[in-house]
Amino acid sequence: MKILMVLTSHDQLGDTGRKTGFWLEELAAPYYVFKDAGAEIVLASPRGGRPPLDPKSSEPGSQTDATRRFEADEEALAALETTTRLDAVSHDGFDAVFYPGGHGPLWDLAEDPVSIRLIETTLAAGKPVTLVCHAPGVVRHAKALDGTPLVQGKAVTGFTNTEEEAVGLTEVVPFLVEDALRRNGGRFSKAGDWAPYVVADGLLITGQNPASSGPAAERLLAHLANG
Repeated sequence: MKILMVLTSHDQLGDTGRKTGFWLEELAAPYYVFKDAGAEIVLASPRGGRPPLDPKSSEPGSQTDATRRFEADEEALAALETTTRLDAVSHDGFDAVFYPGGHGPLWDLAEDPVSIRLIETTLAAGKPVTLVCHAPGVVRHAKALDGTPLVQGKAVTGFTNTEEEAVGLTEVVPFLVEDALRRNGGRFSKAGDWAPYVVADGLLITGQNPASSGPAAERLLAHLANG
């Protein structure tokens, strides 16, 4: 079993002067769900090399057992330093693709034709794609085989408007994940703010927030196991 994890390369939080990037828990929790199941993991990002970490995600209040394990794992840290350029990979050779979130993807991966094509071709090849927290927003330009929005008619979730409001970034982000999914015809549902919540619709698996990243990875493994 081989899984591609796609991270952002964007590190600027709009014009606030603050840094952003990927959210550590959303990489670390799935990483160990996959690793402990014996999967081979490849990390990729648009620019390759070390992707930017949202500094808030490594603050004490955001730490989890998985993030602490990751930060002490030399093999994992080495993989993070040397992510593959996204345009150098495809779904070929992988069983699934997983997108961690963080605010960064809203700026780069959501507009990146390479990422959009990866999502479209992976699903068209009958392989699952999982996206958590802000990452479901990166499908907003992706299309189904018939040319309709990828999420049209599909059950989905993602970082909610109320969660974005709670972190004070509603007016900073380029778009709101919940609004984008609804606008494209997604059948959006959610749990309470910050509660783990995962939705699966065929090959598309989405998670609401950081706490949903581990459960979303487990749902992906269950899908692969059941073929």
